[in-house]
Amino acid sequence: MTNFGIIGFGLHAVKRLMPGFDLAKNCRVTALSRRNLGKAQASARQYDIPLAFDSAEKLCQSSQVDAVFVATPNACHLQDVLIAAACGKPVLCEKPMALNADECRQMVEAAHQANVLLGIAQVFRFEESTAWFREQVAAGNIGQPVFARSEFSFPATHAHPRTWIHDPAISGGGPVADVGVHCIDTLRFILQDEVLRVSAREIAGNAGEVEAGAALLLQFSRGTLATVTVSFRAEYRTPLELVGESGVLRAENALTVERPVHLELYRGGAVAETTTVSNQLAYALQVDAFAAAVEGKAPFPIPGEEGFRNQKILDAAYRSMKSGQTEDV
Repeated sequence: MTNFGIIGFGLHAVKRLMPGFDLAKNCRVTALSRRNLGKAQASARQYDIPLAFDSAEKLCQSSQVDAVFVATPNACHLQDVLIAAACGKPVLCEKPMALNADECRQMVEAAHQANVLLGIAQVFRFEESTAWFREQVAAGNIGQPVFARSEFSFPATHAHPRTWIHDPAISGGGPVADVGVHCIDTLRFILQDEVLRVSAREIAGNAGEVEAGAALLLQFSRGTLATVTVSFRAEYRTPLELVGESGVLRAENALTVERPVHLELYRGGAVAETTTVSNQLAYALQVDAFAAAVEGKAPFPIPGEEGFRNQKILDAAYRSMKSGQTEDV
């Protein structure tokens, strides 16, 4: 049993991580940290977590913490991962990995130097729906993928509990960084291919704030062209579609963990196969997989290098928004 400490016990920890840990089989939460000790202690009492701290360093120094989950705002990821590595603690960092690729490089290097495991919480790789898309493509059931389309939209007004997501100094970007990274990573995982170039256009947000939406065109090394569209202004949507030379894979709510996902394979313009899956266990599978890696049972499938690759694509997208040109990754 691996004991986790969660650094940054905010909305994401409450809404997603704790329900995941409740369903996990080989790990549990024994500590949390928040900037305010009183709030940390209140959260610990509410969720029956033994230890509460007011700093990442104190949490990482605890002998009752085997692994660390970094769930702080994006601008804090670098420092929190460096602290965990310095304390010799394996660390699973929430996406996006950092504010830019240089920070990711520092994190990867620090983990290597300290000989500690660094993983990135790209949780959609643990979804049954994502696995189905990947297996269908790998089996050649739609032939060579020609086009791919992934969207992730949700309403994020200034009343959203994560108010910092509108501040570029803290978030590093708007929906491109926040949920576009999910779309990008999911497409890389399904296609088992890498992005070479990115062209991106944005819907401007308020002055001094992040983009409100964006459309990205990704060119993969084996020729697939993919579009990623993201927004803070549209209703919750996560459609995913892959068009191949001999078939189409489609799901209207592919990436959600909230409800069952209906998956469809089309051939000749007609439905050839359908199935319905649940992604309910994705967060539990993610932390159990990291626990297994900590215990030396299996490698974690999303090491820091994968987050680094995703960040390079995000950086290229933001460069393209500014330059108006296609940018190399």
